[in-house]
Amino acid sequence: MKNVIAFLGKVAFGLPFLVFGCFHLIKYNEMAGMVPKYIPGGKIWVIITGVALILAAISLLINKWVKLSMILLAVFLLITIFTIHIPGLSSIDAQVAQMSMMGLLKDLALAGGALGFAALSTKK
Repeated sequence: MKNVIAFLGKVAFGLPFLVFGCFHLIKYNEMAGMVPKYIPGGKIWVIITGVALILAAISLLINKWVKLSMILLAVFLLITIFTIHIPGLSSIDAQVAQMSMMGLLKDLALAGGALGFAALSTKK
């Protein structure tokens, strides 16, 4: 039973990152506008992060390099919080500020989950 629960937890956590990664690759033109203006090469960063999200999900689902991939995923999520969500909190538009807070809390929770998987990983 414990193995079934662990498997379902990995699928529930990893699958959204697989989907997010695919969205990054499919909609990279639209998502490039989310990259902060002070970081050059918006489209390439969307593609790189899309591939990284897909690889993190696959790593978790096949149970290979889980500790490394989940630590890197948590770092990516924290970078997203500091470069996208926190600046959005100061928006004059209340709806943008609210969406930024929701994104911040979501990504913080996901980073915590990724670190939890990293800590519990028994394989490299």
